[in-house]
Amino acid sequence: MNRPREIPYSDDLLADGTVHRVYEDADGDPRGGREEWRRREGGKVRWRDNRGASGTDELLGDRVIKRVHEDGRVTYGRDIGYGRTVWGQGETVMVNRTSFGGRAGVVLGGLGLAALAITAAHYPPESLTPEEEEELRQRQEAAGSSSGGDSGGGYADTGDWDSDDDGGWNDDDFG
Repeated sequence: MNRPREIPYSDDLLADGTVHRVYEDADGDPRGGREEWRRREGGKVRWRDNRGASGTDELLGDRVIKRVHEDGRVTYGRDIGYGRTVWGQGETVMVNRTSFGGRAGVVLGGLGLAALAITAAHYPPESLTPEEEEELRQRQEAAGSSSGGDSGGGYADTGDWDSDDDGGWNDDDFG
């Protein structure tokens, strides 16, 4: 098993209700690491970054995140807990340093356990049909209605999407 590339990030809630996300992935780029500005729009998160990219993230069911880039490209990620989100076929793991779960993920990674715990079962799908996406959305809605109104289906425990009605963010809105 290859060790995935881990990219830590942290979130700051801004006064206007948006989130400023800073990634630690400069990789020699003179511009430094990526930064994203994120805001909720209904069941999606609209984002734009400091490198000219933009798009939306949507939490489907089974902890699958759909990222649609402005140019139409679609990629999928999977929240695997402890503030970690796997992208691609395990090549990249985003680690949220802001949340408690994310700090735990960083500690596990430092011990070499986080990457070892990532298996093919954690990989997000490479592609989904519109019907498969809709099925996942339905599962997400059903999980939300059975968990006392938190449409995160229990994700609040792991520091993920907080879809309460007051428009609040938590520390890991869509990986």
